[in-house]
Amino acid sequence: MPNNESGAGADPQPLSTAEALQQWRAAERLVAVARRGRVAAEAAASAAEDAAEAAAATAEAAKAALASMALAETSAAKTAAASKIVVLSTHADLADAQTDEEMSEINEVDAQAQYRAATERAVEKG
Repeated sequence: MPNNESGAGADPQPLSTAEALQQWRAAERLVAVARRGRVAAEAAASAAEDAAEAAAATAEAAKAALASMALAETSAAKTAAASKIVVLSTHADLADAQTDEEMSEINEVDAQAQYRAATERAVEKG
């Protein structure tokens, strides 16, 4: 299959209708995968934020519990610190998933345009 990526340098040969359709379908699949990744990353980010809030609430409760205050506060602080790391990491994953989705959508639009151009050439040839 010819290389028809944008910015590839030389003028690419026009794709056949079948090749353009195949590229378009592949781009659609990539968009679907990227969207699923973004949705999963958003769910993980939300869960991580909930965990961070729960850890902070646990830290407050530990301060009120006189008998086990020192041990519970240390444990809750460690949990909160770990949750913050998870939140930051998950937000980074979400940003990557969003970038992947956006790039996949751009590739899909390009593949769709190439498919339309190929079908127009096929119609013109008769």
